[in-house]
Amino acid sequence: MDPVVVALVVLGAAVGGFVQGLSGFAFSMVALSIWAWAVEPRLAAAMAVFGGLTGQVLAAVTVRRGFDLKRLLPFLAGGVVGIPIGVALLPHLDVTLFRVLFGSLLVTWCPVMLMARRLPHLQAGGRWADGVVGATGGVMGGLGGFTGAVPTLWCTLRGFDKDAQRAIIQNFNLAALAMTMASYLACGVITRDMLPMFAIVAPAMLLPALLGARLYIGISEAAFRKIVLSLLTASGVALLASSLPVLLQR
Repeated sequence: MDPVVVALVVLGAAVGGFVQGLSGFAFSMVALSIWAWAVEPRLAAAMAVFGGLTGQVLAAVTVRRGFDLKRLLPFLAGGVVGIPIGVALLPHLDVTLFRVLFGSLLVTWCPVMLMARRLPHLQAGGRWADGVVGATGGVMGGLGGFTGAVPTLWCTLRGFDKDAQRAIIQNFNLAALAMTMASYLACGVITRDMLPMFAIVAPAMLLPALLGARLYIGISEAAFRKIVLSLLTASGVALLASSLPVLLQR
């Protein structure tokens, strides 16, 4: 293995694990923003799903607050619909263009929410709207493990407290990433030669994820919202920084 690639994989997994432990999501966005510099997109997507799933299993054991099955179900139902669509689109997707568009959305919308003194609390659509958001997260998950971004923004606009929001995102991500991983295995996206990289990702993210989860317990509602929106903004900037130059060189 190329030592530079291995070092970037370890770095991406460690930083992504810490962010996921702290916020309950964003492993894929953070890790892919680092891996995009040296890792082939198909392998990076598979590692992102594997790392995100590993982190959510760990989080389910270490952070268990605010669980509400009734509130969670519409998101899960939507995810079940959306994930196969994302997996089907993956082989035909221009990954670089997708990252540029997604990064642009994050760096445009999240700072607006971050600077707003008071966010509107959306109630329209009820459980049907939650299901559509879950389906969108499912499609994004099938495209590379981005399950948490859109549901997280939605939960923030819904005005959920930090424990309720984390419970939804954490359990939605766990279910969606497990289904995405199963779909990747069934469709042959994950191959035997990827396994050594998986063996690097898992231990590299373990301690940072535990540290992030420990820090989460002590932060306030306002601080949690700022952290989430700041992380989403930073992820968008990183995605643009790694993908836009590639797109412009075509």
